[in-house]
Amino acid sequence: MPNIKSAEKRMRSSETRRQQNQITKTEYKNAVKAFETKIEEANIEEAEEAMKKAIKKIDIAVKKGAIKLNSGSRKKSSMAKKLNELKKA
Repeated sequence: MPNIKSAEKRMRSSETRRQQNQITKTEYKNAVKAFETKIEEANIEEAEEAMKKAIKKIDIAVKKGAIKLNSGSRKKSSMAKKLNELKKA
């Protein structure tokens, strides 16, 4: 346990941020999983809608700092590739 008052506050605020980041990460991961489920079902219209929602959640996570910019870009790119492969098939 910290003895200094500022360290105590820092510990409380870091725990709050950790919980908020965890919620944000969970939301974006669930959105990506929903998109991948639609891809497996080969339902193009629903996959496009799920991709829009997932991209929105990824952008929010990047903006809040829960994930890094390149990680979000990589995830969006891979989702776009999967959707384009499904459209071609």
